[in-house]
Amino acid sequence: MRNHSSVLEFILLGLSCDAQTQLPLFVLFLAIYLLTLMGNLMLLLVVKMDAHLHTPMYFFLGQLSLLDLCHSSVSVPKLLENLLSVKKSISVEGCLAQVFFVFATGGTESCLLAVMAYDRFVAISSPLLYGQVMNRQLCAGLVWGSWGLAFLDALINILVALNLDFCEAQDIHHFICELPSLYPLSCSDVSASVTTLLCSSFIHFFGNFLLILFSYIRILLTILGISSTSGRSKAFSTCSSHLMAVSFFYGSGLLRYLMPNPGSIQELIFSLQYSVITPMLNPLIYSLKNKEVKAAVRRMLRKYLWHFR
Repeated sequence: MRNHSSVLEFILLGLSCDAQTQLPLFVLFLAIYLLTLMGNLMLLLVVKMDAHLHTPMYFFLGQLSLLDLCHSSVSVPKLLENLLSVKKSISVEGCLAQVFFVFATGGTESCLLAVMAYDRFVAISSPLLYGQVMNRQLCAGLVWGSWGLAFLDALINILVALNLDFCEAQDIHHFICELPSLYPLSCSDVSASVTTLLCSSFIHFFGNFLLILFSYIRILLTILGISSTSGRSKAFSTCSSHLMAVSFFYGSGLLRYLMPNPGSIQELIFSLQYSVITPMLNPLIYSLKNKEVKAAVRRMLRKYLWHFR
């Protein structure tokens, strides 16, 4: 870390500098974080314990819950700590570590959403061959591939960012460390890191978005070819939850990185959406709109309540 010896820590200015609003914000985001933990752990447990949910669709849903737990835990605990502390500092090493894991978990979720879109395409277009096409080996390979590609992407970006020099400026106008927030603080040439970030974002995030878009175009064409109204409605209902998750993740993520003014209130709102709010909403979206998940939750609750009688 020789390039960062002149600056040992950064100051995360966070969401508010007003001491009167920090305690209410702490209570709010603590409640959101606890709901995120409970919702995603519950969904993971239901998918694991209920034999009716041992299908590719729910296997990927369980992986999404695991990712939401990881993605939220990378950023929210530090946000909560800073809302209660006077000196909202983070070491340079800790900041770069947070950059890496935010990038890695966000990138994995991007890949997984594309995998889930392909899974829905196979389920709707080839229902009789669904079990053969989406076999256990393929599902495991797609998940491991998502994790591997995202961590490789994050590693490349962080290795290039290690060459940045930080000399005087320490204030980060954000509640977490992300590469775009670090560029204004660097006293060295950031062009290599910016180019790497743009290339990886274009290939990784936009590439996955195009795969999702292509899958849903094929899904839409398949649904339009279904003769019965009930069949079309049932086919569309299997995709509605995933479409909502994609909209929340990509909508807020893309708007955040397209913001021209780093540290603006709009940038903070969109960052909160995809790093704090979306991980809390995903289990609600998939639970409230999915009859099989709701039935599995009821079965699990009856089972455990019976044991406590």
